[in-house]
Amino acid sequence: MQITSKGQVTIPQEVRNRLGLLPHTEVEFEVAGDHARIRKVKGSTGSDGRGRRAVSALRGAADARMSTEEIMALTRDQRFSARKRK
Repeated sequence: MQITSKGQVTIPQEVRNRLGLLPHTEVEFEVAGDHARIRKVKGSTGSDGRGRRAVSALRGAADARMSTEEIMALTRDQRFSARKRK
């Protein structure tokens, strides 16, 4: 593995999986002698913060007024909805 001209390296998939390093997860480096350690920052916005970021990005983006029932009808299986109405 080589460091790019921008000082970047790719963390192998196996390491990312084992440590739970998802996109946008904050990490920190600790230098100890002639080596460095990487670890996930405590309270980092990895998987638990992804939903929060998604909601934040979408907040205020809706341009149609819909009731809760109308929204729920869109999320229900159409076959189920048709059977329920009969």
